[in-house]
Amino acid sequence: MTKMRVRESLLPFALPDVDDAEIAEVASVIRSGWLTSGSKAAQFESEFAAFVGAKHAVAVNSCTAAMHLALEAIGLRAQDEVIVPTYTFAATAEVVRYFGAKPVLVDVDPVSLCIDPAKVEAAITPRTRAIVPVHMGGRSAEMDEIGATASRHDLRVIEDAAHAFPTKYRGRMIGSISDFTCFSFYATKTLTTGEGGMICTDNEKWADRCRVMCLHGISHQAWKRYTAEGSWYYEIVAPGFKYNMTDIAAAMGLVQLHKAGRMREQRERIARRYTTAFRGLPELEPAPEAPAQDQHAWHLYALRLNLDSFTIDRARFFDELKDRKIGASVHFIPLHLHPYYRETYGYKPDHFPVASREYQREVSLPIYSKMTDDDVQDVIDAVTEIARQYLR
Repeated sequence: MTKMRVRESLLPFALPDVDDAEIAEVASVIRSGWLTSGSKAAQFESEFAAFVGAKHAVAVNSCTAAMHLALEAIGLRAQDEVIVPTYTFAATAEVVRYFGAKPVLVDVDPVSLCIDPAKVEAAITPRTRAIVPVHMGGRSAEMDEIGATASRHDLRVIEDAAHAFPTKYRGRMIGSISDFTCFSFYATKTLTTGEGGMICTDNEKWADRCRVMCLHGISHQAWKRYTAEGSWYYEIVAPGFKYNMTDIAAAMGLVQLHKAGRMREQRERIARRYTTAFRGLPELEPAPEAPAQDQHAWHLYALRLNLDSFTIDRARFFDELKDRKIGASVHFIPLHLHPYYRETYGYKPDHFPVASREYQREVSLPIYSKMTDDDVQDVIDAVTEIARQYLR
């Protein structure tokens, strides 16, 4: 048997693509003496809105905060319902619970792993207020169908675009399509500020509400009270939150924004190499590409294992990758499989058969723009070696 080749050091699952440009911008902000929300955050909002084609953007400290504020802006109340895919991260549904409202879980499309539009229609009740589609891994959900359903039932659409920058759907940038789009700038994301997020909307009233509520419910542009043009006087108009983005984070985001195209192209090149390498192996199912008229952000490369072809399970597959010093992950454990949702709403695995099945065979491989050609080849070699070694 051929001896297993092992890297000298672990290849991390994800790394941010930062360099001296981000360091210089952050240092400039620190030297300025203005560290919290200010002119840099406002500039980041303006440039990000222009990039995605939105009229308004509000910078916040996480995508979770963004979705919370969006739901608050539409007036979500206790006992209301919001339709959410079960195949997502905790934040998508937990923000609904902040209001005492109910996240109504639905199954996903077996190819894209995005919310199934047909299941959305069936889940609507008189209590439904909004739909929250998730763009899984950087591939857009079917927004035309979701938007049409929302229009028929007078529902709001709040996109969870934590994976979807820069993603296009039918030639339109994600961020310019729905009532709200919420982005994440967490450390592992395609644009990072360490921690951070953005709310995009074309509705000025909603944008203003988000701005007020993200900083304690204090009247508009309260941060200016500490500048030469500001005043000590402010008014609290609602019981708000502490969700503002700092200028330090925004400075980093501005540099990342200018690199976004180059970083996405590099991730796409990696995805194509993976797909080319795995396409001819029936025991492996490469991550599906986006339709020709769309643009995939490639935040994730979700390989799927045809487990009937293997003599090992997915857990052992992960162990084998780890032994070869390849970082990997799973996206996601569906919400209905977690104790809270099982116990609170009585969900069982067979309630959402697609999500339950696909979760059990998904493996997220490293895909980030700082990967070298050798890094990519190491991943390909490890995956194909494991597949060959444990083929049934």
